[in-house]
Amino acid sequence: MVVAGGPAFINLLAGAIIVAAFYLAREILIPVVLAVLLTFVLTPIVTLLQRWRVPRTVAVIAAALVAIMIILSLGSMVASQVNQLAGELPRYQATLREKVQHLRDNFVGPGVFRNLADLLSDLDKELDRPRSTTITVAPGEANPQKEQRPLPVEIHQPPPSVSERLVSLFSPLVSPLTTTGIVLLFATFFLFQREDLRNRIIRLAGSHDIERTTAALNDAGHRLQRLFAMQLLLNAAFGFVIGLGLTLIGVPNAPLWGLLAMVLRFVPYVGAILCALLPITLAAAVGPDWSMVLWTVLLFAVVEPFTAQVAEPLAYGHRTGLSPVAVVLSAVFWTWLWGPIGLLVSTPLTLCVVVLSRHVERLKFIDIMFGDQPPLTPQQVLYQRMLAGDPVEAADHAARALKKISVFDYCNDVLLGALKLAQADLDRGRLDSDRVADINHCVDEIIDDLTELEETDTEREPKAPLASDKDASTNIVRLSGRDHPRSIAALPGRGRLDRAAALIVAFIAAREGFKAEVPKQSAPSLADFGNAVAVCVCQVSPLRESVQRYTVRRLRRTGAKQPLIIVALGSHVAPDHRSRPETTVTTLDGVIDALRAIKPDSAKPQARPD
Repeated sequence: MVVAGGPAFINLLAGAIIVAAFYLAREILIPVVLAVLLTFVLTPIVTLLQRWRVPRTVAVIAAALVAIMIILSLGSMVASQVNQLAGELPRYQATLREKVQHLRDNFVGPGVFRNLADLLSDLDKELDRPRSTTITVAPGEANPQKEQRPLPVEIHQPPPSVSERLVSLFSPLVSPLTTTGIVLLFATFFLFQREDLRNRIIRLAGSHDIERTTAALNDAGHRLQRLFAMQLLLNAAFGFVIGLGLTLIGVPNAPLWGLLAMVLRFVPYVGAILCALLPITLAAAVGPDWSMVLWTVLLFAVVEPFTAQVAEPLAYGHRTGLSPVAVVLSAVFWTWLWGPIGLLVSTPLTLCVVVLSRHVERLKFIDIMFGDQPPLTPQQVLYQRMLAGDPVEAADHAARALKKISVFDYCNDVLLGALKLAQADLDRGRLDSDRVADINHCVDEIIDDLTELEETDTEREPKAPLASDKDASTNIVRLSGRDHPRSIAALPGRGRLDRAAALIVAFIAAREGFKAEVPKQSAPSLADFGNAVAVCVCQVSPLRESVQRYTVRRLRRTGAKQPLIIVALGSHVAPDHRSRPETTVTTLDGVIDALRAIKPDSAKPQARPD
């Protein structure tokens, strides 16, 4: 029996089984996952204590006690603040009702909206009124409606006893306290058995590939520890600033809202919005006017963007391991799977999955979809824009790249790399004439933009500016700051993309102080050489020994006496320099070295034919 879809169907079925297992076993997996994450948080404390010569048992117990003390102190603070807030709620409710009544009287007075509201209210009452029926009663008969009038019945519950009140008070706390105890127990066990568990994971993953398994565990542990540490510090600072600001503003129970802000900010994107709603509502209920509300909104509007846009990028170094899309999708998925707890642990869990996928070939697609690595290299992005025939976006791509790398590195790595990708597709017969023309046009436009950029930069510096002139037969790039710049001829090879390679070589030569001319056609003539001190044959197409010999004979038949430089930027066969008078280079660095080695009197100027 052949399964339709083959491996893809099997992978999909395996994924569905794993998701179903995670959902069905959530009651067991949630405490275990929380314990593992708490283990990553407490591991640096244990490691630090062990460096101070503290025995491992004492270090683990001390770390667990620190966690318990923090949880108990936060719980007691929350309980006291909640009790205080509950006692003040009736007064806050009355104040808020008066403000709403004031707004309604001032802004929703008699008018269109008020009349419309009255109309809808009367209509709703009319629809809810029971249909009246007329009953004819003969003289002397009793009215059945009066005889069947219902009797009102009231049910009163007896007052709860002391034991019932204690049960109702502590029953909601049983489940959280039980989960917390299990998490602390598991975390302590994991800290004691950390090395043993690591070795068992390596054995399960395959002891024959210890290097890859160790790299995956180290990568995941390092990223998680850094993520938790930075998140804990930033969110604690965020909660402290919010609590201090609310205290200065005058919002009651400011420590409670600061703690709530710290906890909710672990929730991606929406946590900061959720933690702002209750303080803003309470400020509206407490303040005599709306100034407290405005100050509270301003506090969150300033602190949250600063933390998200300035503090977090500096702390994380823009490398959390996940893309923004992955953070959102993981939050939705884990919330659907595990509820609110899933929302809190969505980012670290997804980070673990992405790190694992980087070391497992069958899971590589997860890293591509959700990792923070760019999906395409700069060369691939530029080549894709060339295929789309979009020189504008290709030029924008060059402008963004030049903010990080130099002009030469862009030409050597990005532009030439994209051209090599195009040549590889051309060799496989995947590019038609229109796409080849689009690629050549994009390279031409990028070289023009780079030339203009060089002009702008050199105008601000005490150097000779670059200028770019074109006529119907050649592309000319020369240094106009010199009286008599030396010129070279950059001849394209016989390939359909070799002219683009010649333009790149000409631009690099112009940056070295040469006036470079690029003929439109690959067939050379004596007029193409002019006063050139050297001739560069530029190819990104495959260069073989027979092609090189033919190129040299073709040039020598024209009568050219200049030094000949074969620029083989694509695939090539290593030439035998001992038997060849011409120079062969394979990189742009080699082009620069060859041009610098040219002596001023190495070639006599060739007179142009009449």
